[in-house]
Amino acid sequence: MNKNFLKKIAVLALSATILPTAAWAGTYTATKYPIVLVHGLFGFDNIGPVEYFYGVPSALRADGAKVYTTQVAAANSTEVRGEQLLNQVKQILAVTGSGKINLIGHSHGGPTARYVASVRPDLVASVTSIGGVNRGSKVADFLMGIAPAGSLSNAVIVSITNGLATVINFLSGGKGLTQNSQAAVNSLSTAGSLKFNAAHPEGVPTSSCGEGAYQVNGVAYFSWSGAQPYTNVLDILDPALALTALAFGFEKNDGLVSSCSSHLGKVIRDDYAMNHLDEVNQTIGLVNIFETNPVTIFRQQANRLKNLGL
Repeated sequence: MNKNFLKKIAVLALSATILPTAAWAGTYTATKYPIVLVHGLFGFDNIGPVEYFYGVPSALRADGAKVYTTQVAAANSTEVRGEQLLNQVKQILAVTGSGKINLIGHSHGGPTARYVASVRPDLVASVTSIGGVNRGSKVADFLMGIAPAGSLSNAVIVSITNGLATVINFLSGGKGLTQNSQAAVNSLSTAGSLKFNAAHPEGVPTSSCGEGAYQVNGVAYFSWSGAQPYTNVLDILDPALALTALAFGFEKNDGLVSSCSSHLGKVIRDDYAMNHLDEVNQTIGLVNIFETNPVTIFRQQANRLKNLGL
C-alpha cells in the first residue's frame, strides 16, 4: 500500500515537471498562419535528405508550426520566380483553408517573397527576408562587369549556370520550371534591384542603411542577416564566400550580400557571425559554433510572429 502511494506521488511529481515543458515546446512556434519557406538562387526544397533550410522545417513543426517548403526556378528573374511562388501559395491556402501565410525567404527568396506580398497582400500576413538581396549584390554587379551580356564569356557562363540550375531542378523533383541565370543576375544586380524596388517598394528602407516600414497593406516586414563570410574550417564552401566577400571591400557582408542591402522592414539584426549559407544552417549544419544556431533564430522569429497574432 505504501509502495503504491509512493509510486503515485512520483508520477505526480514527474508530471509537474514534464507537462509544462511539453506544453511550451508544443506551442512556441505555433503561428496563426502557415509558414512558407522560399529558397534563394540555385536553391531547392530538398535533394534527397538534404533540405535547403537544413533542419528548419522539422524544428518549427516540432513546436507547433505548420510549415511548407516551396520550389521555384533555381535561376530566373524575381518576377518569374514570384509568379511561380504565388501559384504555390494559392495551392497551400487551398489545402490548409488558411486565409493567409507567413513568407520567409532567403537570399533571392527575399525579393521573391516580396513580389507575392506586393501583388497579393491579401494572401500574406508577413514577409521575413534572410540575407535578402533587397538593394542588389556587388557580386552580381561584378559578374555583369566581367561578363557583359552579348559577350563570349557571358554566353559560356550562362550556358554553364543554366545547366546547373536545370540539374538542381531535376534532382529536387521540380517540373516545368524555366531556368534563366542571366535574368537572375540582372535581378540581383544593384540596377535590377532598384528597378524592382520602384515597382514593389513595400518594406524597403528609404535611406541607404535604415529600416523600412514595419507594415504595409496589412503585411508585416522583417529581416536579418549575417556579417562574417568565413565561419567554419570544416565547411568546404566557406573559402568561396571569403573570396566573393572581397567584392564588398570594407563593407559589412555575409559573403554574397551586404548587411545594408539585406535590410527590410524591422531589422532584427544584420551582424550575426554567419555567412550567407550559415543563415539557412548550411552546409549541412556546419555553422559558426560561437554564434546562436540559425535554427534557433528561425524558431525565435516564428514565436515573434505568433505573439503578433500572425
